[in-house]
Amino acid sequence: MSKKPLRVVLDADVLYPFSLRDTLLRAAEAGLYQILWSSEILEETRRNLVTLLGPSVADRLVTLMKDAFPEAEVEGYEPLVSKQKNHPKDRHVAAAAEKASAEWIVTQNLRDFRNLPSGICAQSPDDFLCSLFERDPETLVAVIREQSRALRNPPVSVEQLLDGLQRTVPRFAKNARMRLR
Repeated sequence: MSKKPLRVVLDADVLYPFSLRDTLLRAAEAGLYQILWSSEILEETRRNLVTLLGPSVADRLVTLMKDAFPEAEVEGYEPLVSKQKNHPKDRHVAAAAEKASAEWIVTQNLRDFRNLPSGICAQSPDDFLCSLFERDPETLVAVIREQSRALRNPPVSVEQLLDGLQRTVPRFAKNARMRLR
């Protein structure tokens, strides 16, 4: 009997830092969890990416994400937004998580995700990646190695990748470094 994958809503703030987004998407692609988001989350991501990359690159990136994970988009959550008790600007995220029966919301802004519906917890990306690492360190190390190999312009070593991840997910980067040694 196979284990049901974790159902996880990614908030926009974990989808625009490049290395973090890439690691989270690759971990989902590897089957470590089921990725979920809403059109509002992707639009917020796109708006933030526009300031970093420009509109055409931001649009292309969001389209690629949607194409890679067609089952990720949560629909029909809108009637649940007004029932949420977390911070008003992030109620749409909690509503999407509730509609999708997600266990986790991964966000860098934990203070806006208090008072979530029963069965849903908010977790930082560092805590989330550390918990995935505890469940399946070999797969996550393979994800990091593949991520490094895929970065060619310019090439990025595993150590350089972990140095970059250190800024947003320091404990995970430390655990991955120790495992790779």
